[in-house]
Amino acid sequence: MAEPFLREEGFTDIQYPQFPPASVVENFAAGDIDFGIGFGAAFLRKLEEGAPLVMLGGVHVGCWKVFGTGDVRSMRDFKGKTVSIIGPNFSDGIFMAVTMASVGLDLRKDVKLVSYPPAENARVLSSGEVDAVVAFPPISQDLRAKGIGHVVLDSMTDRPWSDYFCCMAVANRDWMEKHPVATKRALRAVLKGADAVAKEPERAARTMVDRGFTSNYEYAVQNLREIPYNVWREFDPADSIRFYALRMKEVGLITSTPEQVLKRWTDFRYLSELKRELKRA
Repeated sequence: MAEPFLREEGFTDIQYPQFPPASVVENFAAGDIDFGIGFGAAFLRKLEEGAPLVMLGGVHVGCWKVFGTGDVRSMRDFKGKTVSIIGPNFSDGIFMAVTMASVGLDLRKDVKLVSYPPAENARVLSSGEVDAVVAFPPISQDLRAKGIGHVVLDSMTDRPWSDYFCCMAVANRDWMEKHPVATKRALRAVLKGADAVAKEPERAARTMVDRGFTSNYEYAVQNLREIPYNVWREFDPADSIRFYALRMKEVGLITSTPEQVLKRWTDFRYLSELKRELKRA
């Protein structure tokens, strides 16, 4: 939904490169993407490795749902179970690691990890090949619609996860430093897009279908209605960074402290300006 606002801001060459989910962070770090949105926690490992990225602000809360079968009813029930993720360093693996750690379990020791493509989630969960999957829309919606498994954890509604941004606006540092005005304009477009989605999810869903980003209008509109796109003004992105950075440090995924992360790899100046400029409609 940001594209019309990007064009309003003067962008004429807008591209959406298609990368495999498991490599998006690497592509971002390599400079293949100038500006985008992604799970903030997933960028932290690459930032420690020297990726030239900067997190500019939070966009919305809640993406991930953990689905289980049988007696897996809470995160404490995962010990000894088989869990499918794309990878331990990918977004779903990071989310699973920190949520399990919150109940005293270790993703690397207490569960059997397997890796199936997200498109296989319905099959492997319904067949009993795995006890749980970590799903992202539209896969999570498909599982719910087909009645496959049950939701063990929903980051949109379950605390503390629902109190923090999952998706952050991120820029390539070199591009940001060369184009500070464009950076602010791009962030403005994304935030205006978030407001538009919160106000008119049906229109945003139709745009997604028309542009070929998804083929299922019903799933798209359900997803856009559920995800809180209206919290970017109220929630503090620094709190979200502290929250995830501390938990990732505790499980050994990063070595930096939350304050080091904030100092080295965030820049919320543009966000602060835009919060003043963009009044509620």
